[in-house]
Amino acid sequence: MQSAHHGVSSALELRLDLSRRISTATEHHAVTRSGETVYLVERDSQVRKSLSELLESSQIKVVSFGAVAEYLTYARPNEPSCLVIELDPQGVNVAELQEWHSGVTSPSLVFISGHADVAATVRVMKAGAIEVLTKPVDPIAMINAVRAALAEDRKLRQRKTELARLQERFSLLTPRERDVLPLVLGGLLNKQAAFLLGISEVTLQLHRSRAMRKMQAESFADLVRMSVKLRIRHWRENEPSPTQRAR
Repeated sequence: MQSAHHGVSSALELRLDLSRRISTATEHHAVTRSGETVYLVERDSQVRKSLSELLESSQIKVVSFGAVAEYLTYARPNEPSCLVIELDPQGVNVAELQEWHSGVTSPSLVFISGHADVAATVRVMKAGAIEVLTKPVDPIAMINAVRAALAEDRKLRQRKTELARLQERFSLLTPRERDVLPLVLGGLLNKQAAFLLGISEVTLQLHRSRAMRKMQAESFADLVRMSVKLRIRHWRENEPSPTQRAR
């Protein structure tokens, strides 16, 4: 009788400890933002239910699927998300996952593996996975991995949005303004850049001023940062000028 009572007490203590750990983890992280979703693909219905309840208990929105095909037919809204999926389920690999999401924003990936597979883990981590968790999944590790994946997806989306804005601004530049940028970004003085383009220094300054205004650069340093993001190639010594290349 005492043994049975001890067993029940131990089980209760474990559940209370787990509850405290989840609560502590949640306190140290912001609640998942509105419009963020975790997509869970898990064939085992019991595991799928347990993981869904775990994430929902931490105020994380979950949409679960029993098969990859179900996930692929789901109309995902364009919002921050992450995909929690079995490692190499039914032979599916990372390359195929990336192909499925071609043309759309791919969610960050968290893999669950039924056994420790070092080679597979290294492969998916190199391909960009946030984490690989081994079953039975540690609740705290799962919550932390999902939150990290959502945070990473937010950052990627912000970068893409910013890049799209910069590309739109760059498209407003005239051909001559685009000729001026690599030269001044390459460190040439106005008179040197003007000489290479075969224009007056005053005209070059005008093109430079217009380019900065259209790019909405607050300073030259700001323009340099934008050029790096846009991958604008800076002029280097001994390179032909835009005018010479056009001949």
